[in-house]
Amino acid sequence: MGGWAIAVHGGAGVDPNLPPERQDQAKQLLTRCLNLGISALRSSLSAIDVVELVVRELESDPLFNSGRGSALTEKGTVEMEASIMDGPGRRCGAVSGLTTVKNPVSLARLVMEKSPHSYLAFSGAEEFAKQHGAEVVDNQYFITEDSVGMLKLAKEANTIMFDYRIPIVGLESCSAVVDSPLLMNGLPIGVYAPETVGCVVVDSQGRCAAATSTGGLMNKMTGRIGDSPLIGAGTYACDLCGVSCTGEGEAIIRGTLARDVAALMEYKGLGLQEAVDYVINERLDQGKAGLIAVSRNGEVAYGFNSVGMFRGCATEDGFMEVGIWE
Repeated sequence: MGGWAIAVHGGAGVDPNLPPERQDQAKQLLTRCLNLGISALRSSLSAIDVVELVVRELESDPLFNSGRGSALTEKGTVEMEASIMDGPGRRCGAVSGLTTVKNPVSLARLVMEKSPHSYLAFSGAEEFAKQHGAEVVDNQYFITEDSVGMLKLAKEANTIMFDYRIPIVGLESCSAVVDSPLLMNGLPIGVYAPETVGCVVVDSQGRCAAATSTGGLMNKMTGRIGDSPLIGAGTYACDLCGVSCTGEGEAIIRGTLARDVAALMEYKGLGLQEAVDYVINERLDQGKAGLIAVSRNGEVAYGFNSVGMFRGCATEDGFMEVGIWE
């Protein structure tokens, strides 16, 4: 056992002209979440408890695209999704299409622990939330001024947008106004930046866990489901490692990114960082994404092929890092 380790992310693909104050806000939030997780791990909370705790904190802050501050659908509503996985026994839970559940990651855990299923969506997930006392709020709670402004911009550009965290004031200096620099499945994407939050943890007992939560894509079709709630794509944990992904959901789904990290370790004997590097470099088929990972030996790793990724990590031996760029 190498001791505990934790990593968090707030999305892969960062606008290179994102104002410094926004970068500082992101780093402060990631640092706060890391410290929350570190304190919990020092108090001997299990890995599964810590990933839920940290992702709840990320969902409650409007800075990133999950919970409050989620991206808006083409109809101006919020449809959130999340998943959680406990390495021991590979237990998992996932939810999609949530419109009123305040903390989707906690409902995903309830699905894992209180239902005979692994995945519930839309009205079924909402009904399950009510039956089990999950906190619910009006859909307006999740909608912020920033997200409304970015939806307007997306509609004017007739495109899907990843980044809605670029402030409306000063847009002329940001990449949001360029002509569709990227494509996804052949369709133009206006911007590629923060979307999805996640946390991976290995505790002092060597137990790994992972959780991922998102509001999806700005101006997405209603009913669209990305990689975040898909076990093996956006989230995976087993006795070897825990992985959470972020980025171009459709590419992550095609590459089964999270499971591939574990498979390379299990079948090829690769180390954690080796496995992460291989997956990022060889499995994305021109897609843009990133991921964070921990191993049962207390290692922490991350990788991305986008402009940047909001991320932070810490280990029991005192190492701590928060960053955005390469």
